[in-house]
Amino acid sequence: MDLELQNKKIELIQWLSTLEDNSLIDKLMKFREEEKSDWWNSISEAERSSIHRGIEDADNAKLKPHSEARKIYGKWL
Repeated sequence: MDLELQNKKIELIQWLSTLEDNSLIDKLMKFREEEKSDWWNSISEAERSSIHRGIEDADNAKLKPHSEARKIYGKWL
């Protein structure tokens, strides 16, 4: 494992072991639970439908090249 990552984990463990703030601990626990949950369950039905349409378009080769998308949407990128 990357030594820098290992050091960061140890630093976090040490910091967590000294925490006395219940609200911060609760926020961290909530964050941990959210990270474990499947993002698919947290998006709307409209977002799921849009993803399904995109996959269907890709499966049916109904896609535009990246260069064409850049021309169309370039001003927002």
